[in-house]
Amino acid sequence: MNLKSLVTLVATLLLTGCSNLSYYSQSITGQLDLMSKRRPISEVAADETVPTATREKLLEVLKIRDFATRELALPDNDSYRIYADLDRPYAVWNVFATPEFSLQPEQWCFLMVGCLAYRGYFDERDARLFAAGLKAEGKDVSVAGIRAYSTLGWFDDPVLNTFLDLPRHQLAGLVFHELAHQQLYIDDDSAFNESFATAVQLAGVRRYLQQYGEASERVAYADQQGRQGEFLALVSATREQLVQLYANAEPDSGKRHAKAEIYQRMRMQYAALRDRWGDYRGYDAWFASDLNNAKLSAVATYRSWVPAFAALLENEHGDFAAFYRAAKRIGGLAPEERKQRLAALSRDGSPVATRRSSRVDSGDPGTAARPNRLP
Repeated sequence: MNLKSLVTLVATLLLTGCSNLSYYSQSITGQLDLMSKRRPISEVAADETVPTATREKLLEVLKIRDFATRELALPDNDSYRIYADLDRPYAVWNVFATPEFSLQPEQWCFLMVGCLAYRGYFDERDARLFAAGLKAEGKDVSVAGIRAYSTLGWFDDPVLNTFLDLPRHQLAGLVFHELAHQQLYIDDDSAFNESFATAVQLAGVRRYLQQYGEASERVAYADQQGRQGEFLALVSATREQLVQLYANAEPDSGKRHAKAEIYQRMRMQYAALRDRWGDYRGYDAWFASDLNNAKLSAVATYRSWVPAFAALLENEHGDFAAFYRAAKRIGGLAPEERKQRLAALSRDGSPVATRRSSRVDSGDPGTAARPNRLP
């Protein structure tokens, strides 16, 4: 869509007298700034002042974009056929928060997109100020730089300089993930939306590399996905320990001490993994900052139902159009029934789901491309 969509949002805000007007204002200002910098990729690629490496990557994106519609049945529009250089390392910064003794993420509800398990800002300073306020309330908080976000089809989302430097498989995965949010989005269910998009991303990257990847690239990708699987297993095991801890009747002081010990063990286990991985240091940045419930919760938001959606795609024999229809039917269920259906798919499809869940989006989860929906 175009500027008319933004005008509609502004008019809605004026009519509702939104109490979060300053937050919506930064969202609108940030989106307008991004839109003002967009140029068609064909125009950028023809510009001789643009570095050769940038032109080549943008042309690769066009190939990825056509593949997304042709092979994955994703929306055919101008998203990711335009480019914008934001002159900063991230598109937005997301704030995640949980209570001190819970892995349940805080929710923030917005016009147009419903409730989300994070809150996004175009300015890092604003994000960290908001995070500081939550931390002062005693919450566990995590702030993550995000390379890309989706407007869910309200606007044509551009390729950004913030992710153009990614390896080909990550670049393809990001485009597939963001377009998947345009394909299907369920209000008030971040875990459903992110897991669905991640499942499309994983299956899409495998197909893309099968058609266009070199043999060495496919091997390197598989190795990287194996490492990511081990990281996720470590996160899952740590979460289980914390859930048990928080459920007991021990005083807060005892829980606080035990919580610190669990996170310290997690660091030690990661160090062992890193030693076995050799020179790979992709998760060092994630472990370098505070480990807390919010950081683990952010990982779970993007991963919790991936095995279920992988099994659903398998049930549809890899037919993406049929898969989308089936996922939409599940999304239309009442929230509790939806969870039960996804849990059943995870159990019934566990052999397939386990194998696929180990082949996940690569890279440091603190800097990898995670989507964000800004109102």
